[in-house]
Amino acid sequence: MQTTILVGTTKGAFLINGQNGRDDWKVSGPHCEGWSINHVIGDGQNIWAGGGDDWHGAGIWHSGDGGQTWAVTKLTKGMVDDWAANDADFAQSIGWTDAPLPFGDTFAQIWSLGHVHGTLYAGTKPAALLASHDMGKTWEKLDGLTNHPSADSWNPGAAGLVLHTIVGDPANPDKLWIGISAAGIFATEDGGKTWERRNRLSNAENCGEHDHPAAPANGETGHCVHNMMRAPGDEDRLYQQNHHGVWRSADGGRSWDDITDGLPSTFGFPIRVHPHNPDTIWTIPLNGDSAGRYPPDAAAAVWRSGDAGQTWQAQRNGLPQNSCYFTVLRQAMAGDTQDPAGIYFGTNSGSVFASADEGTNWDEIARHLPTILAVEVLENPSHSG
Repeated sequence: MQTTILVGTTKGAFLINGQNGRDDWKVSGPHCEGWSINHVIGDGQNIWAGGGDDWHGAGIWHSGDGGQTWAVTKLTKGMVDDWAANDADFAQSIGWTDAPLPFGDTFAQIWSLGHVHGTLYAGTKPAALLASHDMGKTWEKLDGLTNHPSADSWNPGAAGLVLHTIVGDPANPDKLWIGISAAGIFATEDGGKTWERRNRLSNAENCGEHDHPAAPANGETGHCVHNMMRAPGDEDRLYQQNHHGVWRSADGGRSWDDITDGLPSTFGFPIRVHPHNPDTIWTIPLNGDSAGRYPPDAAAAVWRSGDAGQTWQAQRNGLPQNSCYFTVLRQAMAGDTQDPAGIYFGTNSGSVFASADEGTNWDEIARHLPTILAVEVLENPSHSG
């Protein structure tokens, strides 16, 4: 099994290839001409990287040969386009052409990607959901989400109003869940035509009183969801790491239970679910949104639960335990499908850590990369180590 870690950073995409299964890691990059890449996903030899900024505009890079060559599909314009339109020499030097862009200047970045039943999805900033049925060559906006009755009440999080999480159902192409910060969880069961907002607490009477603006209120979880995953199996079990707590839903997000008890903090960004066991999950708590956003006591730990969040255990072996002030962002934790499962995360200080035994032991497999925004895993069984 050939394992490749896909890494999105503020200075391009990087690939970290396991030369012998999950060992002897080699880094290649930066790819995507140094664009800020918020998310990278792959399927076989196809890899997509979404990102952009005010300078470049928003776009999605694609490689059809496992990361050797790349081409970008620009979706919105940036400052570079305005400069080039008014400076022929500059336009010639960068190979710019006055080609129409499908979405004008309606959004600035691609924030998330998902490949579900042959459809490629992209989440944007400001929050909207795009879909492509031709591997990313052309795109349409799903207006059913954009025109949701609650849209005028969506509030931006610290990073802006971003659609950062796209979750599919492996058995049903019409079912999809998305996360927006800070508007919460939305679900569709008709391929994106209509959407239901799903943030209700399962037991509002026991949610407690909180002063934090992102905490549960009015019978709902906090709307600043940070990351979400669907558990394996036939049930629509979901887990989310929220700005204020970790939550579990047994009914596709229609109701949520607080499973934060036992963790050192209510704050964190990523959540990860075991590929085969719906009761095993991982998260990386940080010390708080206004307390520095680094591991509690400056000692790194990945916290694992083997009973669906009833109890939690810290996993620290191989992780820095002194003067550790990094942050792990919402899309910067991933896992493979092997047995035992591999878990991987990247830090804003440019390190990637890997565990081949479900988090018990950790190794730093890359360091000194740019700020890491996203980590995903590409597995290719045709190239076993």
